[in-house]
Amino acid sequence: MAGFTKLSLTLLALVAFAGNSVLCRWALAEYQMDPARFTLLRLVSGAMVLALLVFFTRRKQIAVQQLRPETQASLSWWGALWLVTYALAFAYAYVGIATGVGALVLFTAVQFSMLAISAWRGERYSVVEILGVACALSGFVYLVWPQLAAPVSVVSLLAMVLAGAAWGAYSTLGRGSPTPLLDTRIHFYRAVLLASPVLFIIEWQQQWSLPAVVLALTSGALTSAVGYAIWFKVLPHLRVTTAAVGQLSVPIIAALGGILFVNEPIESRFVIASAVILLSIFVVIKSRSNKRQTK
Repeated sequence: MAGFTKLSLTLLALVAFAGNSVLCRWALAEYQMDPARFTLLRLVSGAMVLALLVFFTRRKQIAVQQLRPETQASLSWWGALWLVTYALAFAYAYVGIATGVGALVLFTAVQFSMLAISAWRGERYSVVEILGVACALSGFVYLVWPQLAAPVSVVSLLAMVLAGAAWGAYSTLGRGSPTPLLDTRIHFYRAVLLASPVLFIIEWQQQWSLPAVVLALTSGALTSAVGYAIWFKVLPHLRVTTAAVGQLSVPIIAALGGILFVNEPIESRFVIASAVILLSIFVVIKSRSNKRQTK
C-alpha cells in the first residue's frame, strides 16, 4: 500500500471513530433524541452496511466458504455482548457530558481495560509503564473531578467508563482475527438481537426528528461500519505502535468536532488533562513496543 494511501485511509478511520462521539452528542444535545433510539438505529444501520460491504468485497469462493453457518457458530456471543454494552453505555453517557470529555474518558477507559486484561493474562509491566499508567490515571482524575459535583455528570461518566471497558474487551476479543470485517458483521447482527429489548424503553411519544434520525443512521452506516472497514483495510499495513499512537488523536478530533457542530467550548482543564493522559499512554505504548522488539 502506497504511503499517501495508507496515511489517507488512517486519517479517515480516525476521523470516523471521533465522528461517533460528535454525531451522538449532536443528536442527543441538539435534537433531544433518546439514547435507546439512537443506539438501535446505529446498530441496525451498521449491520446493514456491513452486510453490503461483506457481500461486495468477498464474492469469490473464499467468501462462500467463510459465510457458511459453521463460521457464525464458531464465533463467541461475547463479542456481540460487549458491542451492545458499549453502544448503549456510550449513548447514555452523552446525555450529560461534552463531546471531547466523553471521547477522552472513553479512550482512557479502553486503554486501561486492555492493560488490565493483559495483566490478568499474565503480562508484566515495567516501572516506566506503571508510572505511565499512574500519570494517565492522575490526569483522568483531574479531568473528571469537577464533574463529580453533578449527579447527572457522575452517571454519564460511569456509563462512559463502562462503554470504554466494554470496547476494550471487544477489541481484545477480536484481535488477530483472520476475517475481522466478517466477524464484525456477525457481531453487529447479534448485537441488534441483544439490543431489541430497548424497544420497550424507547420514548415512543417523542416525535421522530429527521435530523436526529439522519445523525444516528450516519453514525451506524458511515462512522461505524465504513469506519471499521477502512480501519481493517489499513491496519495490516501499520506498525502496532503507529496504530495505537494514531488513536491518541481521536479525543482531540472529537473535541474539535464538538466545537464545530455542537458549539461546545474547550476548557483549559480538558487541554491539560488531554496532554497528561495522552502523553502518559504514549509512553506506555512505546515502552511495550520496545519490550516486544527486544524479545
